[in-house]
Amino acid sequence: MSTTERANVIESFLVKIRAIHRRGVDRAALQEIVVLLEGLAGRRDLFNFEAFPAPVAGEGNTAFRYRLNDDGETPTLYLNSLLPGKNTIAHNHETWAVISAVEGQELNRVYARSDDGSNPQRAELVLEREVVVQPGTSIAFLGEDLHSIRVDGEQATLHFHLYGRPLESLNGRYGVQDDGSILNYNASQMAPSIKAYAA
Repeated sequence: MSTTERANVIESFLVKIRAIHRRGVDRAALQEIVVLLEGLAGRRDLFNFEAFPAPVAGEGNTAFRYRLNDDGETPTLYLNSLLPGKNTIAHNHETWAVISAVEGQELNRVYARSDDGSNPQRAELVLEREVVVQPGTSIAFLGEDLHSIRVDGEQATLHFHLYGRPLESLNGRYGVQDDGSILNYNASQMAPSIKAYAA
């Protein structure tokens, strides 16, 4: 399939997402977005490991994040590929987010804060639920929702991550380490994205 067809499919998808985003995104709107993103994830002719390779084990990287559009501060679409064993600390997104799978499984642990938020250096988290994101099973978040991810098994993932704003602009995101200490997530945890769109 041509890169032009892929770009046209992405743009058609984003037109619908921008319309929902302009209305304002709540939990009901997130479910509308899930349906659209799962439809996009079904286009394996356009979105696959051939077009978006996974990292190679033992060569240093355990995760690739392909950025698929650049429209300023509007919704931004990524394809993430994570190797088995990859995990993150609990973190928020500062904007709404939806994750849908093309290939592979990713364990998402969703947390609630049990503290009152008065200490900017510490947080107490309680595990609320676990969701295995895989083809046909997505997960969605509002900005202050907290989750961590882990990839088990033998297969790399290829998952869409769609955010209300570009990850690169979200400087207020925070992560919570196992001991409860808070850190700036983007500054300490996030590697650069791979540009995968026409300028």
